[in-house]
Amino acid sequence: MFELKRTNNKDPDFLYLIPLLDKDLRSRYQALQDVYDQHNIVVNVDTVVIAYGGGQAVGCGCFKKLNDSTVEIKRMYVKPEYRRQGISSAVLNELETWALESGYSEAVLETGNQQDEAIALYKKQGYEVIPNYPPYEAMETSICMKKRLIANTPI
Repeated sequence: MFELKRTNNKDPDFLYLIPLLDKDLRSRYQALQDVYDQHNIVVNVDTVVIAYGGGQAVGCGCFKKLNDSTVEIKRMYVKPEYRRQGISSAVLNELETWALESGYSEAVLETGNQQDEAIALYKKQGYEVIPNYPPYEAMETSICMKKRLIANTPI
């Protein structure tokens, strides 16, 4: 069982998880990760979700405003020993719900071509591959995706 918390980018648990994410990305992309690091800065982001399992922070994600109708999902991560338990889906769903509550109708994201598990998650959650948006247009290892956000209300 795990719990979710809405917070911001100054949360100590978020600051604990982000270096773990960066280490994971560097292991996949080596020196190429230097190019991506500049786009992964999340300063003044008040829309962070942290997942807790067994009393410790085990996963996270956040979003930032891209324009008046669209948010960009960023910094999605779950510690390896907690993967395949639905945590990333729960974090993503909470981020989408929060974005909807904040008046946004679309979410976009960028992931890498060596992150098969992330690509599978996003497709399962309804994201579709789109042409790479700035600043990822010329980055061959980037895969950009988009989803129209719809409230989960009973009919």
